[in-house]
Amino acid sequence: QVQLVESGGGLVQAGGSLRLSCAPSRSIAGIRTMAWYRQAPGKQRELVAGITVGSSTSYADSGKGRFAISRDNEKNTVYLLMNSLRPEDTAVYYCKFNRYGSYDYWGQGIQVTVSA
Repeated sequence: QVQLVESGGGLVQAGGSLRLSCAPSRSIAGIRTMAWYRQAPGKQRELVAGITVGSSTSYADSGKGRFAISRDNEKNTVYLLMNSLRPEDTAVYYCKFNRYGSYDYWGQGIQVTVSA
């Protein structure tokens, strides 16, 4: 069973930066869209950013101008660079890979905490 493993989370002060990474436990063929989601306590999971196999990107309004998603197709890895972090960015962040447009893999989630 393939697992997605996130890394790079942690505690940072407001205004700081973090870079999240997500890679599979083994190579997966046919990955299309890669994306990052987040879920804050008491809230629903929400899309943060997505990137297609051709590297077209999209962002939730909350992250536009501050976050940058990128991918390395050879490594099946997706990254999320988060700048100018705010306390409201505090959440568990999840990566998601879509395979052949039909099957989704999810990471286990990684905590990001932004202190005021």
